Amino acid sequence: MAGTNQSPFSSSTTGLRVALRLQPGARRAGVEGLGELADGTVVLKVRVTEPPEGGKANTALVKLLAKTWKLPKTTIGIVAGHGQRQKILLISGDPAVLETRLESWLAGVGGGRR
Repeated sequence: MAGTNQSPFSSSTTGLRVALRLQPGARRAGVEGLGELADGTVVLKVRVTEPPEGGKANTALVKLLAKTWKLPKTTIGIVAGHGQRQKILLISGDPAVLETRLESWLAGVGGGRR
């Protein structure tokens, strides 16, 4: 089942949505690249060292991505999957500008599936 969208990014009226899979409690924090879920959805795979308790992993996720993407933390919010590994983030701003910027960033980190 191959997904039709080969990017974890999708435009919305208020910004850019990012589909991701979070691994809390990892040895090292970082963005691993792209992955594909069983249903074919392409996601960004991210690891954080914080445990999945009391929102610590979610806070660490937002902080890591804000630093990685050089965006204010206040522009990144989790809109789905607060207590799950699969999440949808919303980055507030011009979706076309954000998508161009993040697709370029993704190409620079390899952007390949692992």
